[in-house]
Amino acid sequence: MNEAGAPPQEPPALTGRMLLALVAGQVGMHAAMAGMRMAFALQALREGLGAWMVGLLLALFAAAAVLLALRSGRLVDRFGYHRPVYTATAMVVAASLLAVVSTFVDGALHFGMLCLAAMLAGSGANMGMLAIQHTAGLQARDSTERVRVFSWLGVAPSLSNVVGPVTAGLLIDLGGFAAAYAVLLVLPLVSLWSAWQVPRRAPPPPADLQRVRPPAWTLLAVPGMRRLLFVSWLISTGWDVHSFAVPILGHELGFSASTIGLVLGVFTLSVTLVRLLIPLVAHRVDEVTVVSATMVGTALVFAVYPLAHSPWTMGLLAALLGITLGSSQPMVLSTLHHLTPDDRHGEALAFRSMTINLSSTCMPLVFGAAGAAVGAGVLFWVVGALIGGGAWPARRLRAAGGAQGVS
Repeated sequence: MNEAGAPPQEPPALTGRMLLALVAGQVGMHAAMAGMRMAFALQALREGLGAWMVGLLLALFAAAAVLLALRSGRLVDRFGYHRPVYTATAMVVAASLLAVVSTFVDGALHFGMLCLAAMLAGSGANMGMLAIQHTAGLQARDSTERVRVFSWLGVAPSLSNVVGPVTAGLLIDLGGFAAAYAVLLVLPLVSLWSAWQVPRRAPPPPADLQRVRPPAWTLLAVPGMRRLLFVSWLISTGWDVHSFAVPILGHELGFSASTIGLVLGVFTLSVTLVRLLIPLVAHRVDEVTVVSATMVGTALVFAVYPLAHSPWTMGLLAALLGITLGSSQPMVLSTLHHLTPDDRHGEALAFRSMTINLSSTCMPLVFGAAGAAVGAGVLFWVVGALIGGGAWPARRLRAAGGAQGVS
């Protein structure tokens, strides 16, 4: 019973149409953000801006998401899906409009508008992702369905990272940057359409809105939460080091740019395929076991990667890595929902988002310094050893989540 005396509201059943709407909602915002991220970097380089300015511009996409993650998570916990998605869509649309206007001005004002657009797009796409993951997790009726749902949702970022940059690249060549940004503005409107397909929940009672909520940091005291965030950070670091070190390793081996791009493309394709496969076997998997196994598998692939000297070998290793890293995210999200109270799922997702975005902001700088000092091969081995060692705290998540039902 809530404070108003009404029985707790049961979430509607998760239908195929609703799941499609959630996936489309994430694709709309994420694809627009990914397209802007690529276009901003290309525009800055063509205008002769220094590498550090390009790096700052790209870092703002993730840095703004870190700063607003907890506020976004609380908004999602209070209001559910629709209000956060409308707010997120407005932020991404505003970012696209700023980008269009920026093409007609020069100098510091132009760069400042791109920076503001990057912050709006990054934080807006992140808020939308939190709302979508929160809704999907609550409306899945059991652990098996939750794994299936998060696997389907995991396809959205992979698809977005193809749709957004490819669309932006084609339009830049055909009509220039202003045309590209104008078309990218249409993509987040898909998220508005998707919101109409998701059932609305009753507004929270006034007593719930006035209730003093515990500080967000108290969520870290939930058994297993800090361990899960650490495991999630290690997995995220694996993604970052692969995208950073493969181009360096390929360059050292004399591979062409297209060959390096194909290796990274094989990784993305493998991630997508494994996430399409997981729903078929979700009833047979155990989240904690899968996370532990994928961390060990990732460590083994990283151990062999620097020894690969042909594109075929690197492509095979990229495919294997896509299987291990790609299958971990749905399991981590499902476990996160097991560990946390229903009314604080949004905050829990926000903490995970903060660790990932903070890692994406800071770790490339660390990788750059380390790679220059010891080389890409040693970087693979060090990060692989850390991820492999993280399999032990991952296995202990079962004990931490026993009371909440971690299988």
